[in-house]
Amino acid sequence: MQIQEKIPILFGRDRLNWLIGALFALLYTPLLVYWIDGWINKSISIEHEYFSHGLIGFPFAAYIVWSQRQEWQSLRDRAHPVGIALLAVAAVFYITKTPELVNLSFAIALTGICLALKGVPGLKLQAYPLIFMWLATPNAIPYLIAPFTLPLQQFIAGTAGLILVIFGIPVEVEGIYLTVGGRLVEVAPYCAGLKMLFTSIYVALLLLYWTGANESRSKSVSLVVGAAMISVIANIVRNTLLTLFHGTGQDGAFAWLHDGWGGDVYSAMMLGLIVVLLKIIDYYDDSPAAMQTENSVIEETQTRDE
Repeated sequence: MQIQEKIPILFGRDRLNWLIGALFALLYTPLLVYWIDGWINKSISIEHEYFSHGLIGFPFAAYIVWSQRQEWQSLRDRAHPVGIALLAVAAVFYITKTPELVNLSFAIALTGICLALKGVPGLKLQAYPLIFMWLATPNAIPYLIAPFTLPLQQFIAGTAGLILVIFGIPVEVEGIYLTVGGRLVEVAPYCAGLKMLFTSIYVALLLLYWTGANESRSKSVSLVVGAAMISVIANIVRNTLLTLFHGTGQDGAFAWLHDGWGGDVYSAMMLGLIVVLLKIIDYYDDSPAAMQTENSVIEETQTRDE
């Protein structure tokens, strides 16, 4: 309690906040620049590309924090011991210079700052920005789950093969391999659609918060599940097209969709479908309430007439 009372006296609340912000920016701006540059130019590791949704998530989280600045300032200063411990952990991770630990120290430090300055109320206020930051912080999860994606790879390969057969294209499917026109295509672990799945769920969470639909459990579950299904279906179609392009010798089209800007366009269209899905969910979720209100008005009018 004595420390909490002395800090505002010595530095002043605003000065302390600016000091913390300046120190945080000094430590983590190079790391953020490295992430953003890697995501845009695809010069970062494959595993860390899975978190490129941070390009939209980080600015959105910053916007939420800025819009809540008055609520933050109105909270009473209170240091939570867990916050101090998290800051210590973040500092240890940072000075190790181990890439994965330095990455994690970013989100840990943000969480620690909220608890160290405003306690649990501060953590609750910044819950959504912190969630968006945590889910976009590069880590080793994609690398750890890659060995367990074999069933998904086999499912995608089998479904892609079935689609090609339906359209009259001869194809041989063996495990995760498809052969068209004597040319072999592999549905590799990193082609299993995990990146698209991560991005789809992340965008769904952003939309839920942005529209206020996160207050409805049914809307939230419907959108997240629907976004995951859109991602899986879109990835199956993408792998089918890649197999077709490669098997028929359309190497330019294959490279365009696999490595070029065509893949970005395809992903953007998929994310657009999630927005459309939210509109559909809103329509069908609100319609019963609207119909009930309309029926009540009609019944009330009829009662008055009688």
